Amino acid sequence: MKLNSIGLNAEKSKTLSKDLNRLLANFQTYYQNLRGIHWNIKGKSFFDLHVKFEELYNDANIKVDEIAERILTLGEVPLHTFEDYMENSNVPIGKNITKDEEAIKLIVDSLKELLLIERKILTDSDEAQDEGTNSMMSGFITEQEKTVWMMKAWLAEEI
Repeated sequence: MKLNSIGLNAEKSKTLSKDLNRLLANFQTYYQNLRGIHWNIKGKSFFDLHVKFEELYNDANIKVDEIAERILTLGEVPLHTFEDYMENSNVPIGKNITKDEEAIKLIVDSLKELLLIERKILTDSDEAQDEGTNSMMSGFITEQEKTVWMMKAWLAEEI
């Protein structure tokens, strides 16, 4: 078994990097959605949601960087073109969303996609004994589950 420079199985790290690149692409789509709804939200919830969406896109921007740096740490190259992001993303694309409920539902749907990818990476990184990736996914999942709960509460829907 060949090990990479941080002592992990090189082949498993390569596989994890592919999944992390898929997560990166989905996060970039999520980030752009958040920017769009931040800019375009209208209505009586504007002041609260404008600030909330900015908080979320700033957080997503940090996570994008963390994911890309983890891919580099594992010895691979992060995706970095919009073409790559579009080819590898399942997060729904929000265009011209101005209504509060539609924006919140887009966030919930996007987070559901991110969580599915992150849970797969969490399982695979555990099997690969990759604590760095595992820890990152665990933190992302915990935060995003709470955000889903809060967004569903705002929508007055059950989790």
